Parts: sequence; structure tokens; C-alpha cells
Amino acid sequence: MDEQLKMLKALTDAKGIPGNEREVREVFRSYIEPVSDTFELDGLGSAIAAKVGDAEGPKVMIAGHLDEVGFMVTRIDDKGFIRFQTVGGWVSQVMLAQKVTIVTRSGEEIVGVIGSKPPHVISAAERQKAFPIKDMFIDVGAVDKEEVEGFGIRPGDMIVPSFDFTVMKNEKFLLAKAWDNRIGLAIAIEVLKNLQKEKHPNTVYGVGTVQEEVGTRGARTSAHFIQPDIGFGVDVGIAGDTPGVTPTEATSKMGKGPQIILYDATMVAHAGLRNFVTDVADELGIPYQFEAIPMGGTDSGPIHLTGDGVPSLSITIATRYIHSHSSMLHRDDFENAVKLITEVVKRLDKETVSAIRFGK
Repeated sequence: MDEQLKMLKALTDAKGIPGNEREVREVFRSYIEPVSDTFELDGLGSAIAAKVGDAEGPKVMIAGHLDEVGFMVTRIDDKGFIRFQTVGGWVSQVMLAQKVTIVTRSGEEIVGVIGSKPPHVISAAERQKAFPIKDMFIDVGAVDKEEVEGFGIRPGDMIVPSFDFTVMKNEKFLLAKAWDNRIGLAIAIEVLKNLQKEKHPNTVYGVGTVQEEVGTRGARTSAHFIQPDIGFGVDVGIAGDTPGVTPTEATSKMGKGPQIILYDATMVAHAGLRNFVTDVADELGIPYQFEAIPMGGTDSGPIHLTGDGVPSLSITIATRYIHSHSSMLHRDDFENAVKLITEVVKRLDKETVSAIRFGK
């Protein structure tokens, strides 16, 4: 496994639901701090690394989020089964019988499984219905409530999907939990690493935001902290290349380049910045795909509303099976996103940013 894959494994293996991002933040910090000039935290815990090229130049924010979708312990019943709350967006059909890890206050990790009925006792009518999430439970293999409490499990504890980072037979395909959005963190790290060897007429901020999955909250506070002139939200997007996904739902294919998001539910892409980015890609022969997401959004949403407004763009990686226990992406898309954003940043001087902002 090469060093880049080791980084991707470390980021995706780390556990961190919204409000519990400490472990992920420390992994992010270990990779980005050595290629940064400063590393700071905002009041909510978003990580902000700065690489200074020209201190008098524009401020460029590249934001990925630290958190992943997961669950939280809400109570333990008398029989020792754990009731939980989803944290982030889930649908019930991807949850039953899945292995999870509960992280206690002391940091101990306890394996559990989301319980399900065997088909032998499910009626024909029940089989036609989605099982309600509110009725689900987690089984940690305990005899009663007292034993579970003896394990150190208590309400508020984080629960994350359990899945091993896997390089597929075709080694360009990578399967892991939490690509949403550890791939955004990896892009920010790699861009700052590239800029170690390059002149850039600005200050670049590689940011790991908190609580994106519950309302892009860390992007609001970190953007307020930075007051950027240009913003990029780097995240996963929907891959439209699997059976059942229609062209009206998503058109992007894995391996065909990063996605340029034209609009989503929180933001219409800034036309000047969008055109500048795609012009750079065309000049350098970097592949990309246009995509639109009528539901959902990224950290670009709150970033573009900061101060008196920040030209912003979401650049995402087409990913299969997001918001489930495991998802899959293509390494070429990651590498092309890094290359594109690096080259864009190198060109974002005062005059260019002014032209983007004011349409000159």
C-alpha cells in the first residue's frame, strides 16, 4: 500500500459522527499540519490549516468535512438492547443486520449489530414495507441492561458503521466507510502538499469542518473565522452509473473526472468561478463532469453567504452508495480533483479574484 493509500485508509478508518470529530481531526491534523504554516481550531472544533503564498493576496478556502453519518445511543432497555438516534441522513433499507462500533466515553470500542427479524417470521405484508428506523435496536451480545452499562456504554455515545478500507481487484476502485467526506479532507491535504513546491499568489486554507451532516454548521463558523475571498466545498457527489439510477437523477460516472456542481438545494454555483475552473481544466486537459443536485448541499452553501458574499463552487467526487455503511469511488477522480484545484489556486491572484467577483 503506497503512502497516499495509507492516508486514505487512516482517514476513512477514523471514527467521527457530528459533534464527535476529535479522532478524525487528529488524523487530519497529522497529515496537513506538516505542510501548513499555521493550524488552528474554531470554537466548534473545525480544523483550519493555512499555507501562505502572498500574505497580501486573496484568501482561498478549501473545505471538506470531518464528520460521517452515524448513530447515537439514546437509551438501553431492560433486556440490554440499545436504542439509538440516526445522526445524518439514513434510509432504513441499508441499515438492518449491519455491523456497528460503539465508542464509549473512555474510548473503548464495542462491536454491535443492528437487529433484524429472520425471514421465517416476517409476514408477506411486512415484507412489502420499509422497517421503521425508530423500531430498530443494536445488539451487543449482553444479557441485560446492567451488563451493557458495565461495558461503559451510556446515552450520548457515538455509534459508527463498521467496515474495513478495501482496495478492489481493479485497484483504481476504493471501497470504505465515510468517503463522505474523508475524500474532501484528503483533497485539501494533497493540494496544500502540492503547493509546498509551488508559488501561489494567495493564502490557502485547508479546512476540516465539523457537523456538516446535520446542517453544514462547521462551515459557517470556519468561514466566519477565515473571511475567505474564494470558497471551494470538496465533497462526494452521486454516481449515476449503477443500475436503478436514471439520467434524470444523476449522470456522472466514476473515473470520468471530478464533478463541477452547477447547483444544489443550498447554492447556485458562482458563474464566474465555475467558468474559471472549467477553463483551467480545459487548458490542461483535466477531465471533469457537470452535475446538479436538487436535494442536499455541501459546505459551499454557508461559505458563499459569509460576510458580503463569497464566490464559491462545489467540486465533488462521484461516489456509489453514499450514506450507507460503505461506499466506492475511483482513485483517478480524486487525483484529478487535486490536480485541478492545485492549478486553479496557483492562478487566483488579486486581479483574477477581482475579475471573478465583479465580472470584469
